[in-house]
Amino acid sequence: MNLAPVESAVTRVALSPRLVSELGDPHSTLRAATQRSGAVVIIRAGGEVDAVNEHTWRRLVEEAAAVATSPGPFIVDINGLDFMGCCAFAVLAAESERCRARGVALRLVSCDPGVARVIQACNLGGVLPLHPTVDTALATSVA
Repeated sequence: MNLAPVESAVTRVALSPRLVSELGDPHSTLRAATQRSGAVVIIRAGGEVDAVNEHTWRRLVEEAAAVATSPGPFIVDINGLDFMGCCAFAVLAAESERCRARGVALRLVSCDPGVARVIQACNLGGVLPLHPTVDTALATSVA
């Protein structure tokens, strides 16, 4: 899939008021922007995900994933995260399985070698395919 058509019709994903409030809290360490173009949904996350805001991360991933339709993909770009606790990987792995059951591919985007090591060490490569950029995640053909 070419990125140009995706960018031409991009809209923001409407998130629940509660989630918007949590992400907008001045004390929140998690930032996120969500967008959609057709079946493609992208989260661009920044800041930190840890046990303190795991519930917000879970809600964000679940709400954005619910908007993605087959064949997707549902892309989660974590290049803007400074820290990602194990709980965040668990949320993504569980959502990847739910997406797969609906015919949507979750694709994780990170160029951080530490992320690749965690995915490998936890045997999550099969459920969290890793791409260095959103462009490469979009260009990957449907499996």
